[in-house]
Amino acid sequence: MGDCGEKYVTLKPIYKIIDWMRLLGNIEARTDAKGRVFLPASFRKVLQSSQEECLVLRKDVYQSCLVLYPEKVWNEQMDMLRSRLNRWNPSHQQLFRQFLYDVEIIYPDSSGRILIPRKLLVAAGIDQRIRFIGMGDSIEIWNGDRTERPFIEQEDFIKALEDVMSDVPSSN
Repeated sequence: MGDCGEKYVTLKPIYKIIDWMRLLGNIEARTDAKGRVFLPASFRKVLQSSQEECLVLRKDVYQSCLVLYPEKVWNEQMDMLRSRLNRWNPSHQQLFRQFLYDVEIIYPDSSGRILIPRKLLVAAGIDQRIRFIGMGDSIEIWNGDRTERPFIEQEDFIKALEDVMSDVPSSN
């Protein structure tokens, strides 16, 4: 830092600027016979503004759906998992291998379509009717029939939300 009267002073940033994207929405679509589907325009706009051309697709670990990650988000998750694993531990290596096993790199074509590989459609129980659900930093792809009923009943949702958020201080 400079003294009073110096011409130039180096300032240190006091916060980190977060490059964050918000992929939000619940959009129904249909795949064609080859498994191609138009990525919803609202998602394409967010991805383009974040300069995300490459996407990563995999079956969800917990649910019967697929998850589409922007490359930056995927790389952060993969790096976080790798940092918690020991390369010299065979069970850790097996876990990491399984995590990456069904990953597909996806590039939307010039029309905004993506090709969902048949093996992933089958693994997630998805037919032609699908639903895209924006999850903030990723997009879930569900069987359109599965999303006709709620994931959690309304009363259970309210109770779970109260439990999770009850100790969060109010911003008011």
